[in-house]
Amino acid sequence: MPTILVKSGGEAAMPEWQRHFAEFAPDLAVRWWDDGAVAPDAVDYVLAWDPEAGRLGGLPNLKVIFGSGAGVDGITADPALPRHLPLVRMAPEGATQRMGEFVCWAALSLLKDARRMALNQALAQWQDFEPERTAAETPVGIMGLGNMGSRACAMLQGLGFPVRGWSRTRKDLPGVRCFTGAAELDDFLSETRILVCLLPATVETNGILAAPLLAKLPRGAGLVNAGRGSHQKIEDIIAALDAGQLSGAVLDVFEKEPLPAGSPAWAHPKITVTPHVASLPSRRERAQYVARVIADFTAGRPLANLYDHARGY
Repeated sequence: MPTILVKSGGEAAMPEWQRHFAEFAPDLAVRWWDDGAVAPDAVDYVLAWDPEAGRLGGLPNLKVIFGSGAGVDGITADPALPRHLPLVRMAPEGATQRMGEFVCWAALSLLKDARRMALNQALAQWQDFEPERTAAETPVGIMGLGNMGSRACAMLQGLGFPVRGWSRTRKDLPGVRCFTGAAELDDFLSETRILVCLLPATVETNGILAAPLLAKLPRGAGLVNAGRGSHQKIEDIIAALDAGQLSGAVLDVFEKEPLPAGSPAWAHPKITVTPHVASLPSRRERAQYVARVIADFTAGRPLANLYDHARGY
């Protein structure tokens, strides 16, 4: 019987993982990450977010590595990672829907100044104000047009937002004005009233949400980061908010998570902090997805959503 080690969710989550895998892959033995009764050479698959360095390289019969989220930078950071093995990113259908929902909620929150209303409610303070624009007057620009970004584009259009997209390679999406590469980035930013970052974590995207880029947005633009914490320089975002260059920000990801209690992001009146929940599928959805990929691997079929070590995404 093949065996999968699961780290995601901690040992307390194991009964739930085992219940879901029993539904979708009844012939798979599902064991806790640090189960001492499982010999290293008995492990066929792993499901993890941030395995300790060297651990995966110590599993001689490992066949496929599954990231428990859409990002796999917590796995690829291991210098001893066995890069010859398939590394599969978590991409069940529900994840793209959840991301689209989050982006729409964040865009509407910025449009309607929801952070201001939440602070007023906490003070039992009634304050009249009028939002400046409607969705139809507020172009949303999405950086990153993969599965997540494409779904978010379609859902935003359904709310009436004009949508623009930027990516490294040329994309063609219905109703979306698409921009490509460094040469077209400034044009993309120049009319983007709400900027949404859904980029992968790469050397090129590290620290991209910083003062030079933010200065190219229209004054008073909004920012949503549901990509990676490594994309943003929080001090530059706060400075842009304080100066009025940004009117608000919804941040779902941070370089250090959980976000430390002393972070200025928590109390900033123009920042909405969410705990990295933008597109996290349920454990049942993830178990179903992993079971389907294992079935494809066993049957010799091509695997979808593989991480490309050469490209870095």
